[in-house]
Amino acid sequence: MNTTRGFLHITYKLYHHLDIVEGERKSHCLNVFLSVMKYAWKKNGYKAGLRHETIHKDTGLCRTTIKSCLETLNKLNIVKSIRGRSGKTYIVNEMFLRTEKLYEPTQIDVKPTQDSRFTTTLEETLSINNISKIVKGFAGDKDKIIHELSQLPMDELKDEKVNVYFCKLAIQKKEDDERDSKATYVNGDKIVAALSKIKKQSNPRYRAKVEYNKRNGIKPWENK
Repeated sequence: MNTTRGFLHITYKLYHHLDIVEGERKSHCLNVFLSVMKYAWKKNGYKAGLRHETIHKDTGLCRTTIKSCLETLNKLNIVKSIRGRSGKTYIVNEMFLRTEKLYEPTQIDVKPTQDSRFTTTLEETLSINNISKIVKGFAGDKDKIIHELSQLPMDELKDEKVNVYFCKLAIQKKEDDERDSKATYVNGDKIVAALSKIKKQSNPRYRAKVEYNKRNGIKPWENK
């Protein structure tokens, strides 16, 4: 029996569904998804039992990155994870695939469900994730993203798992702004006057003149 595929029918719906994931992380998620699809065939209901080691060999990604990507795919309802005795079984959501003609439909084909044990859909995720809305809404304007994120509660920024880079910058800005608000500033004229006095007193000729006036009881201000 032929065990190879000439084509893998993935729709652009998947690519756009992952727009919520920024930068390099998006490519990592796609890479992990392709590895899962390598073993998840239509005849098995797009279901495959895999270990992280297998995905590591396919993608070259470290296990930490693989675990994080699988959590993201699970969170976005793209790939569901079911824990078993000898590892995890992954079920690919068929709404992101184009029907393959290599096999006839079987009774074990998997259809998307709203099982509470699994994760929320993208729409539900977007509705509760203010961080993702801001990052996507001001894409390309780093300063604006950081400014808007810095207005969110600190706990929300620290708990974010996807847009970690922007959240770290926002946390730093939030801390800097709070520190600046508590700082006590000295009037600029006073600083200039103090520096001028120090400069004057460090002048040898000025110090010699002061000593001369003291020895001779001269008080210059009384002569003015």
